[in-house]
Amino acid sequence: MSLSASIGQAASRVAGAAVDLVYPKRCYVCGRHGHFLCPACVPDLPRLRQPYCGLCAQPEKRMARLCPHCQQHPLDIDGIRSPYLMEGPVRNIVHALKYQGARAVAQPMGDLLAQYYLEERLAADVLVPVPLHAKKERERGYNQSALLAIAASQPLGLPVEAGALRRVRNTHSQARSVSSEERRVNVDKAFEAEAALVEGKRVLVIDDVCTTGATLEACAIALREAGATSVWGLTLAREA
Repeated sequence: MSLSASIGQAASRVAGAAVDLVYPKRCYVCGRHGHFLCPACVPDLPRLRQPYCGLCAQPEKRMARLCPHCQQHPLDIDGIRSPYLMEGPVRNIVHALKYQGARAVAQPMGDLLAQYYLEERLAADVLVPVPLHAKKERERGYNQSALLAIAASQPLGLPVEAGALRRVRNTHSQARSVSSEERRVNVDKAFEAEAALVEGKRVLVIDDVCTTGATLEACAIALREAGATSVWGLTLAREA
């Protein structure tokens, strides 16, 4: 594991302990105390199941290799996968992690990401979290995507290179962009990659949510320009 990942892992443990003191562990599905996610509740999480687009993982009503949007405007990334739909308890968990300071919930969700990686037989040499702009990360105090990547890396034995991508433009929230084209424009050239950390490697970009894939695509473009041989995206949840 890289130095940046080791530092991030230590910070995650400290932050998680602090959160446990303020917010006792309570399952986001059933409400029982003792776990942020009860093992018995995992099967109740809304899974993203086939049929979905083979490129962007957009849920589809019928089986097709690509969704209508990707047939006309395919994303410039090798593929995107997500184990869950962004609804119900998964939406609650993502919002808690992202906006409510519940950093410790990243560990069980990262474990689920690692399980999905193995189930789908994805292949990567390194995990790279989608970065926040430095200003936004200072305001939030952490990067939720980095916490998920660190948690997933442990059972997979894959290194995390948090410094492989930099967000060089402080873009506004993608939630404020309505159309997929607006989202693409918002993150165009927003990222730069460090060639020394990704050249010749298969990269798996980790994020919390995929809506249109525009952010992951922008990351993939930067990483391939820096010499990555392939770039896939893996997010905890997918908006339908």
